[in-house]
Amino acid sequence: MHHTSSLFRRGFTLIELIIVIAIIAVIAGAVFVSLDPARRLHASRNSARWTDITAVAQALKTYQADTNGSLPASLDNDETTVQVIGESVGLCSGLACTGQSIAAANCGITDFDTELRTYLQAMPTDPTTGSANDTRYYVNEDQYGIVTVGACDAEGEGSGGGAPVPAIKVTN
Repeated sequence: MHHTSSLFRRGFTLIELIIVIAIIAVIAGAVFVSLDPARRLHASRNSARWTDITAVAQALKTYQADTNGSLPASLDNDETTVQVIGESVGLCSGLACTGQSIAAANCGITDFDTELRTYLQAMPTDPTTGSANDTRYYVNEDQYGIVTVGACDAEGEGSGGGAPVPAIKVTN
């Protein structure tokens, strides 16, 4: 006589396999959502922007110390507008810098790469939108000689890489 016992059964049933696959899918989805790759990429690029503008601000501060308090002549002291750093930023009317008003004339600082060469190996550029012609960083000097350097194109660090967008700027 032939007896079949469930103790000697081999393999898994279809239901058991479906349950295991569903559990793995739920865990994978939770891990993917918690990692939020867009948010991490935006935060990483914003970190690079902080590093870049801090380097430019430090270079300007050192330049000022080495030139008896003078800043590069191309820097205006209109505190209501900013100037974009770059070798050839183009027409002032075509420039935009999030949260800032661009100077209507003399909107670009084209000599920073030469004026600050002693202090910076190369002029930094925004990690996504910058170039030597338009770094996507701005500078402003107020009437008291206080200089602010900032990023035009900061990215949101909220869920999914959306808002809020931080104001990335350094004032010396």
